[in-house]
Amino acid sequence: MSEIKLKRIVELLGESFFIPSYQRGYRWRDTQVTQLLSDILEFAKKHQSGKDESFYCLQPIVVKKRVKKNDGDTDEWEVIDGQQRLTTLYLILQNLERFVGRSINNFTKISYETRIKTDEDSIGSEEFLKNVTQYKNKSEDNIDFLHIWNAYHTIDKWFITEADNPKSEFSNPRIPFTEKLLSNTKVIWYEVTDSNNLIDIFDRLNRGKIPLTNAELIKALFLQESNFPGEVDLKQIQIASEWDAIEKALQDDSFWFFIYNPENPLKYDNRIEYIFDLMKKRTKESENYHTFNEFYQEFKDNKFKMSDIWLRIKQYFLTFDEWFKDYELFHYVGYLIECAKDNSKNIIDDIKKRSIGCTKKEFKEYLKSEIRKHVRYDIRSLEYSNQADKIKITNVLLLFNIQTVLQTQKSDMRFPFHKYKADNWDIEHVRSQTAKNFKEDSERLDWAKDILEYFTGFEFKDQDEKMVDKEEIEKAKCEIEKLPEASQKLCKLLINLLQSDKIEDEFESCYKIISDSEFFCENDIPPSIHKISNLALLDFVTNRSYKNAFFPIKRKRIIENDKNGIFTPICTKNLFLKYYSKKMDEVMFWNDDDATNYFNAIMTTLKDFLPKGDKQ
Repeated sequence: MSEIKLKRIVELLGESFFIPSYQRGYRWRDTQVTQLLSDILEFAKKHQSGKDESFYCLQPIVVKKRVKKNDGDTDEWEVIDGQQRLTTLYLILQNLERFVGRSINNFTKISYETRIKTDEDSIGSEEFLKNVTQYKNKSEDNIDFLHIWNAYHTIDKWFITEADNPKSEFSNPRIPFTEKLLSNTKVIWYEVTDSNNLIDIFDRLNRGKIPLTNAELIKALFLQESNFPGEVDLKQIQIASEWDAIEKALQDDSFWFFIYNPENPLKYDNRIEYIFDLMKKRTKESENYHTFNEFYQEFKDNKFKMSDIWLRIKQYFLTFDEWFKDYELFHYVGYLIECAKDNSKNIIDDIKKRSIGCTKKEFKEYLKSEIRKHVRYDIRSLEYSNQADKIKITNVLLLFNIQTVLQTQKSDMRFPFHKYKADNWDIEHVRSQTAKNFKEDSERLDWAKDILEYFTGFEFKDQDEKMVDKEEIEKAKCEIEKLPEASQKLCKLLINLLQSDKIEDEFESCYKIISDSEFFCENDIPPSIHKISNLALLDFVTNRSYKNAFFPIKRKRIIENDKNGIFTPICTKNLFLKYYSKKMDEVMFWNDDDATNYFNAIMTTLKDFLPKGDKQ
């Protein structure tokens, strides 16, 4: 178990700290020392009023009380994690003491199990740290001394620079700095109370330098022994069990990506932390331990009992769980969260507030009204070539897919937000564009290889993007010989292109001949090429693999993906299977009638969400 609290720096003065042998020496560099100083001074500038109760929070200091060997020994804390911060704070206080006219540097001591005095002529790290200016000539004696002296020198230079800075708000920055450091800077004091294997804890915290997360700190706050009188408390067991159950539910990607966007700059190993952040409105601009500090303040101020706070957390999660399990709510809420992207936290907060005190029917109507705001534009006028329209097109196509799924409730199919969000989705032209859309020779080569694979079934291996292996070409030629004459003619044209030294110069004529052929019939470019009637959603990998390919090649790839279990949105799959087309005489071509029928299907499916003038 553990005890956790916030301590002001002034509360650490007078304590004794012991650095065990399993830790490395002091290793902070100029950038880390300067960053700490700058952060505290910036805080001092923002909060100059003595009445301001705001505070700047440092990362956790993880300690365990050492057993006294003798009755006269003073209490001492073994530092499991936080040696670098403690040593730097000691050096800062030592520097400040020379200028503020009073004794402030009364950490009793920071001692080290190793790096101790070895003979009468030597000094140990403890003594060097305590008298760093006196022993600066010994800074070259070992690497620990060197880093300690460099840090002290960096601190001194930094204060001098700030004092001479014409933009500085303080003529002597050490005075306000001292006040804010001692009284308004806090550390998260994490006391391990029942662990015998401290080395394991140290390794866990320092492997890859992974800091304690808000979730871990909050869990320690909730489950600390002082909350539960007696050795065993059922409430303690209940919270721990419910915590694990919530985390397990959130580890299900279908649930997690329903409420979370990968674009969120805040990432989560412990996914329950996302709920805490939502409750405490943490943003990417918030300091690292904003959420923990907010919960801690609730405990400290006794505004709520621990059980009351945990109940609110459970209710927050259960609201998500209810949305997830309800077929319509899952799709409507999921759509709004996806469309919100970076603003998803505010959207979730708005949706959650609106759900309180209304019937499920009223809540669903509210969600529909919010969705209408995302498709309230004139769909007919949207253009792929207009950058601003691309997001609108994506919103429309996503809603088209979701509404299509909702109309097939009997199948129990759900739109897989977790698969949709896991890939980088893009808008794909159904009918290919022109030879001018191929900007690089690598794209032209990929196009030629796709056509050859379509005719011969021979798949070129991914090698050099700018050239094709001669052995591969010879294998393709063997397959070409098995084809009918008309197909052979086109394939030989493609082989010549693959072997050409002037691919760009020859590509346009080759493209025109093949697009004009009876196999593809894409010689004319329809005026609706950039309209939504010629656009569909596709994942980045698949889209990139056949960008600007002809319709039958795209169709073949979609069918292969579906056979291999690769997710393709239902409407994209329907489109390439000609589900929306009235006529089935040209299964392998995408014509104007197909585009019109596809557009009409979009309008009909979304009729409840479109502006009145746009409804069919």
